[in-house]
Amino acid sequence: MKSLLHNCICIFALMVSMPGISNAQPDWPTKPLRIIVPVPPGSFTDIAARALAGEMSLQLGQQVIVENKAGAGTTIGADLVAKSAPDGYTLFFTENSFTISPALYPKLPYDSLKDFSPVTIVAEAPTILWARTDLPAKTVKQLVELANSTPKLLSYASGGQGTSSHLAGELFFDVAKIKVVHIPFKGVAASMNEVVARNVDFGTSSVASPMGLIKAGRLMPIAISGKERMAQLPDVPTFAESGYPQYEAQIWFGALVAHGTPPALINRLRQEFISALNKPKTREAFATQGATITTDVTPQVFAARIEVEVARWRDLISRKGITVQ
Repeated sequence: MKSLLHNCICIFALMVSMPGISNAQPDWPTKPLRIIVPVPPGSFTDIAARALAGEMSLQLGQQVIVENKAGAGTTIGADLVAKSAPDGYTLFFTENSFTISPALYPKLPYDSLKDFSPVTIVAEAPTILWARTDLPAKTVKQLVELANSTPKLLSYASGGQGTSSHLAGELFFDVAKIKVVHIPFKGVAASMNEVVARNVDFGTSSVASPMGLIKAGRLMPIAISGKERMAQLPDVPTFAESGYPQYEAQIWFGALVAHGTPPALINRLRQEFISALNKPKTREAFATQGATITTDVTPQVFAARIEVEVARWRDLISRKGITVQ
C-alpha cells in the first residue's frame, strides 16, 4: 500500500513538473479580458482589435474589452501592460511603433525586449503614401521634385511622434534625400483628417487606415510599399515602380502580454487569435481594410522580428537625429 501511494505521489510530482501541465490553467478564463490599444479609435490597429475582441468573446465565453490608452508614441499603453499581472487577462495590441519607442524614449519605464512576451502577429499591411487631393504632385517623382524645389515647405502628417506612420515617412525621406516639415497628430485618424481638410500636404500609414477615405475620393493615394500592387488599389503603383525599390516599410499588427505569462497560456491565446482570424466576418473586415491576415507567426518568430526591428529603427533615428519634441 505504501509502495502504491509512493508511486502515485511520484507520478503526480512528475506531471506537475512537466512543461505546460502546471501552467495550463484549465479554468482560464474566469473573468473578462482587456486588450490595451495604445492609439486612439479610428486607425486599423483599433479596428482590428475590436473585430478580434468580438469573436474572442464568443469563443471564450467571457467579455473581451478593448481599452484605448493613447499617448507618448504608444508607450503609455505599453507601460500599463508591462506592469500588469502575467495571467493572460491583459493583452497589448499594437504595431511597429512598439519597436520604435526604445530609440526615441531612452528612459522608458519598461524594457521592450525583456518585459513582454510576444503572442503572435495577426496581420500585415503595406505602407501607403497619401496626399490632399489638390496637391500638384501626383506621383512619387513629382513629390520629390516639389520637395526639392521648395525645401522644408511641404508638410507631412503622422499619427504622432515616434509612431510607425512617422518613421515610415522618415524612412522614405532618408531614401529620397528630401526635407519636409513633420506635423504629428494624436493618432492616424486625426492626421488623415487634417490632410483631407488641406491643412497638411501628405502623410503615410498602413494602407488599412485610409482605405475608406481613398475609396471616397477624399485622399489621393500616391504609392504603396511591397513587391506588387494591391488588388483593392490596382491603379496605385509601388514605390519600386516609382523609382525607389530600396524603400520597404511593411507594418505588422500583433499581440503581446506581460513577461512571465505561462507559455501554455501564451499558446492558448495564440490559438484563440487564430480561431478569431479564421472567422468569415473577421477575414472580410481585414480584407476590406487592405490588411493580409497572418496565422503562422509563432511567439518565437515574433520575438526575433521585434529584436531586429528595434535595432533597425535605432539606427535610422540615430542617423537622422530624430528626437521627441
